[in-house]
Amino acid sequence: MSKFIETLRNIWNIEELRNRIFLTLFFLAIYRLGAQIVLPGIDSVQLAGLADRTQGGGLLGILNAFTGGAFANASVFALGIMPYISASIVVQLMGIAIPYLQKLQKEGESGRKTINQITRWLTILICVVQAPAYLYSLGALGVPDSAFIMGKGFGFIAPSVIILVTGCIFAMWLGEKITDRGIGNGISLLITVGIIASLPGSFAQEFASRVTESNGGMILILIELVIWVVVIGLCTLLVLAVRQIPVQYARRTASGGFDKNQAGTRQYIPLRLNASGVMPIIFAQAIMFAPAYMGSLLGDSNVGQWMQASFSDMFGLWYNILFGLLIVAFTFFYTAITVPTNKMSDDLKRSGGFVPGIRPGSETAEFLDKIMSLITFPGSLFLAALSVLPAIVVQIMGMQQGWALFYGGTSLLIMVGVAIDTIQQINAYLLNRHYDGLMKSGKKRKLA
Repeated sequence: MSKFIETLRNIWNIEELRNRIFLTLFFLAIYRLGAQIVLPGIDSVQLAGLADRTQGGGLLGILNAFTGGAFANASVFALGIMPYISASIVVQLMGIAIPYLQKLQKEGESGRKTINQITRWLTILICVVQAPAYLYSLGALGVPDSAFIMGKGFGFIAPSVIILVTGCIFAMWLGEKITDRGIGNGISLLITVGIIASLPGSFAQEFASRVTESNGGMILILIELVIWVVVIGLCTLLVLAVRQIPVQYARRTASGGFDKNQAGTRQYIPLRLNASGVMPIIFAQAIMFAPAYMGSLLGDSNVGQWMQASFSDMFGLWYNILFGLLIVAFTFFYTAITVPTNKMSDDLKRSGGFVPGIRPGSETAEFLDKIMSLITFPGSLFLAALSVLPAIVVQIMGMQQGWALFYGGTSLLIMVGVAIDTIQQINAYLLNRHYDGLMKSGKKRKLA
């Protein structure tokens, strides 16, 4: 404990780091304040139906969690930062097939700036589509017509679309400013703060259910907290675990060439166990509405009724079986398109590096691809297990659904990943000033 207090004192002593932390907290506070400001023309008292529809998970629950409750509040930040995330994913995927984007990716800093500008314009385009869709869907999501003070005509829709688009762009600007002048990844921090905002309320509901209703008492609350800490530890292992591929670099000769017969420096290529992050969960969650919708199209038939009953409950058995299988499939898919083993092999060959025992070129690419496939399989199973864990604890322990969502899935992985990234950045400042970091070692874990 004394060492931790000493570390906090060291953080305070570094003026630049202290200012960055305060600026980050200030920008996050602005974002949280905006999430509570309801759109003009909507009666906030009559939004209870919308809040109920976003409880208990599902796609709407994820959107509401990522926006920090702004979606359910019909706030000026109701779209959150998700249009920017969607635009980033689209640009990343398009970069695989469009030569112009591939060329920009190879141009260094200037190319990155151009790609960022394309992402911003695409974000605005997505917002222009999503904003009116959100406004027109409020009625179907439980908001009565009487909640629209000025009605739902053009005089309400047009200003509200402008406000929602502006709110998303402002949130994007806040995230970029946090990245540039604060600490941590700004966009990820905005999402994380939104997720954490619902944590106290969810725990309070679970506490009331266990203690005041005599449903297990404090003993079960303590057991749940211990399990939660263990799950957080497992998520940390999933985020940090890597397979290190040894790489030998030949020494340069006097003529400027490479001599592989001479001893060179040995480095490693870190291949992450979970290279796809939380994207497989987001992809899988986004299409999990399809089976229930297909069931509704089949009407009152036995198959249709079974599909609607089985795939409408996100804590049900069949829902989670399909959800887990989709996560495994999307993990392989997203890893294959985001980990360019061919490019890694070419870069190694150009820089005079080689994997011991493997010929440079196509054989190296095949070797890296094989290793990536071998470690992606257990990583995908681990990711799927964490994603369905909320349903398991609800069915076995009778846990409240809101609190169970913090036992795995997108929310917990994002929180753990952002926390690790932010701590590593703080450690970098401390180590540069010859202080001990928040973690004992900055080395990544190796997957045996």
